[in-house]
Amino acid sequence: MTRAAYAADPHAPSERGFGGREFDGGGSIEGSTERRGPRTAFQRDRDRIIHSMSFRRLKAKTQVFIAPDGDHYRTRLTHSLEVAQIGRVLARALGLDEDLTEALCLAHDLGHPPFGHAGENALSEAMAMFGGFCHNAQALRTVMRLESPYPLHDGLNLTWDLLEGLAKHNGPVEAPNWALAGLDAAFPLDLGTWPSLEAQIAAISDDIAYDNHDIDDGLRAGFLDLDDLLEMDFLSDQWRMVEKRFPSAPKDRLLRELVRGQIGLMVNDVLEHTRREVKGMTSVDNVRAAGRQLASFSPEMAAHERELKAFMYDKLYFHPEQVAAAAKARDAVARLFAAYSQDARLMPAEWRERLPEEQPARARCIADFIAGMSDRFAMNQCAEIYGEVPNGLTNV
Repeated sequence: MTRAAYAADPHAPSERGFGGREFDGGGSIEGSTERRGPRTAFQRDRDRIIHSMSFRRLKAKTQVFIAPDGDHYRTRLTHSLEVAQIGRVLARALGLDEDLTEALCLAHDLGHPPFGHAGENALSEAMAMFGGFCHNAQALRTVMRLESPYPLHDGLNLTWDLLEGLAKHNGPVEAPNWALAGLDAAFPLDLGTWPSLEAQIAAISDDIAYDNHDIDDGLRAGFLDLDDLLEMDFLSDQWRMVEKRFPSAPKDRLLRELVRGQIGLMVNDVLEHTRREVKGMTSVDNVRAAGRQLASFSPEMAAHERELKAFMYDKLYFHPEQVAAAAKARDAVARLFAAYSQDARLMPAEWRERLPEEQPARARCIADFIAGMSDRFAMNQCAEIYGEVPNGLTNV
């Protein structure tokens, strides 16, 4: 898969505004002249992501709480859908490519292993001698190498714009790890430059979503206290406004209105600030030449958001119960990696058959297998191999 191959495509991209590129309808069935609907290439990107097994597995991967028993807590799947909703709103209001933005939002967490950042930390430690592990790079590896439903090629055959935005939606990558470096060598993604506004919108939408929805989940779980939240002046101001507007509403509805209102404030702030930043720009080349993030919070809102993040790390992400569950999750992933490294017969046949003999390829294949697991599957694998699932993995 090379950029030249895309350039030879009859539906090759042409520059379009900030977005990257505009495409004619396409979607032909490979090896035939039949078409699968009048979709643009970015719409095909989105659809291929949604129909992938990796996307479906997000329904059982940790967002904040590991394998929660409650039905109403976010998972990586519901989080990704909420990010996509916010991203579409921002893209539409700014006149960007809504389909590209949505596809980026839906794909941004595909590389997360089971148990969220706890699982990632365990894989990073296990892979330290073999090039390390990074969930952002793993997302690219997933859509370009591992998720391969098509007869004639590996990967989902996504557009350059989607892959480039996914690689660096958080900004330029100056020192890519082995996974991203290898993919970039095969299909150059201009890692040292800023991405399109669509990719920047996907990143800020991620922040808006988890900043606010994690509050909702933390309050529901009893890990956060409203009085502690209201010690932050900007949240206290919003809470007083909510109480004034709805004096007779039950508290649980007021809390949801607070979260909803915060999302609206952040979205409007991003729109106002980004419009100022891009004033006079007419193409994606202008965006790249700016050499900085353009789609972002205003300085005032950014300060509020940093305060909120610090609060969430202190009160929720590093809550003693969360820390204890994360330690057990890291141990579970580390034990799985050790077990498969010592006895490949423990892996399913389709993975065992393609397991390389030499290092580091062998370790990287094992990491690919573990990274694709859902929380529940990883727990079941622990039970099959070790006879038990570590107690305390689920704390809500």
